[in-house]
Amino acid sequence: MAASDTTPAAVYEVIIGLEVHAQLATASKLFCACSTAFGAPPNAQTCPTCLGLPGALPVINARAVDLAALAALALGAAITPVSRFARKHYFYPDLPKGYQITQHDQPLATGGMLSWPSPDGPRTTRLVRVHLEEDAGKSLHEGFPDSAAVAYLDFNRCGIPLVEIVTHPDLRSAADAAGFARELRATLVAVGASDAAMQEGGLRCDANISLRRRGDAALGARAEIKNLNSFRALERALDFEIARQADVLDRGGALMVETRLWDDDAGCTVAMRAKEDSEDYRYFPEPDLPPLVLTADRLTRLEASMPELPAARRARLAAAYGLAADEAAAMAQTAATARYFEAAAAASGDATAACRWIRGELSRRLSEAGLAIEDSRVAPQELGSLIRMTASGAVSATAAKVLLARMMATGGAAEALAAAEGLLQESDGTALDALVDRVLASHEPQVAQYRAGKTAVAGYLVGQVMKASGGRANPSEVDRRVRARLALPGA
Repeated sequence: MAASDTTPAAVYEVIIGLEVHAQLATASKLFCACSTAFGAPPNAQTCPTCLGLPGALPVINARAVDLAALAALALGAAITPVSRFARKHYFYPDLPKGYQITQHDQPLATGGMLSWPSPDGPRTTRLVRVHLEEDAGKSLHEGFPDSAAVAYLDFNRCGIPLVEIVTHPDLRSAADAAGFARELRATLVAVGASDAAMQEGGLRCDANISLRRRGDAALGARAEIKNLNSFRALERALDFEIARQADVLDRGGALMVETRLWDDDAGCTVAMRAKEDSEDYRYFPEPDLPPLVLTADRLTRLEASMPELPAARRARLAAAYGLAADEAAAMAQTAATARYFEAAAAASGDATAACRWIRGELSRRLSEAGLAIEDSRVAPQELGSLIRMTASGAVSATAAKVLLARMMATGGAAEALAAAEGLLQESDGTALDALVDRVLASHEPQVAQYRAGKTAVAGYLVGQVMKASGGRANPSEVDRRVRARLALPGA
């Protein structure tokens, strides 16, 4: 058998489902008025309710409900008119109540799907459910002098409102899982349901993965990888787990149904515990919260507020501006990026060039500065002006990059800065002809070499003209005029 036929993908079918937890964009927690702001001192944003102290009662955050419903609608899920909360019991130090308030058998919404672009064509994953729940606190195992012996607890995240999106096991590769997660994040951000700031814990994935031999009907033993907080970690963890599970099966071993953690530094998953079943959590209806009712009027209002979604934005930009799929995906990455691109395309009259500049030089400089495109000091109209100046030969391609850097630093206008910085190219025919004549007259030996058949010397003469112009002459015009003059007898 060829080596390529023994890879895990050739022997086994990969089955992946995701559970994604996104923090809803509210100012206060799900059942109390404590702040959700990131970065507060440990345990500074707590109260009797989110700490589960006796006598404290939860009160639902209406804004969180609206945002979760908006996310469900954007994903094509069917809203349940009456949903209910439940208590999910488990013991862990960062869960002070000893249970989590979530939704179980009557979730906020069911069904739905999400499609996203991939190098191999569009992909679609079906959704099982969308529901509301509160977050737990955070156990801190490092960073303290006695971390080797003691764990610290920060309860600020207790009660943070989350929307959980659960997929069917439709994903077939680590790359597909990362692609789905990226599209889901973009969708949640687009509708304003979540800022999905992964570095702050605003979006986390639990990945369920199993392998089965191709042709088998039964699913294999499932491993759940918990709390993956970046797309890179999600993809790396799943790639590792595919290889690990395939190796166990290849050796005739048996896989366990278990929960595993991803060690990013070591680049591997680590066994955490045996996987719990639903009955292990002893779900029962939350007695302190009434059923959650979403009226038809409320849903109509939410549907009317729905902005353009990423998939629709990609399709529109591709059709309106003739962009390739990867170009449309880049320009539709966020609503702000799309607005910037359309304004720059209109100002420049060249959508392809606007896309190229935004994806290339502007994106690189924004990344270096740690800025989002909406925070750029380069107005899209001024980028359009720079593109026009480059196309007309008013500035060279090299000078245009220098000019963009100056525009980012100062917020100045392209034409004014080009003039002030001496970056405008000399394209006036009469002035260039005079400059070329002067340089050729002072380089008679090279002119003679050219006419004797050493045509490569023309490049040297072009360079001398550019030097004499202080770099401001239009290079293509200089090259054309030098060669035209050299072709004239006696010139």
